[in-house]
Amino acid sequence: MNTNEIINQIEHKYKALGENPDTYLQGLLHAKPITYWDYISVDTLLSLQKTRTNFKDEEIFILYHQIVELLLKLVQHEIKQIVIGDNIAQPKFVDKIKRVNRYTEMLITSFDIMKVGMSYDDYNTFRATLTPASGFQSVQFRYIELYCTRVENLLSKQVLGNLPDNPLLQDYFDNIYWKDAGYDRKSGKKTITLRLFEERYLDELIQLAASVKGKTIEEQILNSNDLLPELKEGLKHFDRLYNVEWPLVHLNTAQHYLDSRNENKDATGGSEWKKYLHPKYQKRIFFPSLLTEEEKQNWGI
Repeated sequence: MNTNEIINQIEHKYKALGENPDTYLQGLLHAKPITYWDYISVDTLLSLQKTRTNFKDEEIFILYHQIVELLLKLVQHEIKQIVIGDNIAQPKFVDKIKRVNRYTEMLITSFDIMKVGMSYDDYNTFRATLTPASGFQSVQFRYIELYCTRVENLLSKQVLGNLPDNPLLQDYFDNIYWKDAGYDRKSGKKTITLRLFEERYLDELIQLAASVKGKTIEEQILNSNDLLPELKEGLKHFDRLYNVEWPLVHLNTAQHYLDSRNENKDATGGSEWKKYLHPKYQKRIFFPSLLTEEEKQNWGI
């Protein structure tokens, strides 16, 4: 394409928008060249590690969790297109799930930064300054769950059986699995970790659940009569990566720092972390219709 053709296309583009193309061309004439550091906002990105102690490895801890949040955003970026966009063809659906699986595998393998990439003694000292903050408060985990599956799949079978007839969304959220990380059902008391999280995000999460009802990935595959084998396997693989392998890696890392010397330390958020993190207790499954009964029974074991 020669220069005149490019200019003609630019003029056509802005005229179609009801704009004067000459104004945009003049702006381009005087615009500064873009640089990598400005486009990626490198200086801003590298200034976001605000430590609370003088321990050098605390910066690693913050950087790692910021990387996790970026990887979760990549997962969410693909999943939102499946749920919120127009119905996509199955081959494109397969491509997006492959991307999601790559990002989730990166989440899993990256946990070595936490397990062997920090000083054991330093971490167990500076972690006290993090209380009551907890990785449980990462709302992107909750977003991804709600885009993937019906909210009733985020309750244990025992709790689900105790709900009233025709439960409301509020009933589901009153009993959702992640509240076990900060809620004593016997005393009815919530930790400050849970209270602060709910104050910040609960209304938003309930609204999201309402907005995606009938459109979650699980409901899309339930409404499909003929799933491509590659899509079915990709979804099963994601379910296992996200709901079994990722929590187990997290659990193993927590055990390294909290229980490897038989000290059984508390999590900073106050949760019963061994039960909360181990998938065999929650048996959280995004796409149960894709599993056999035996696979469901052995989930997380």
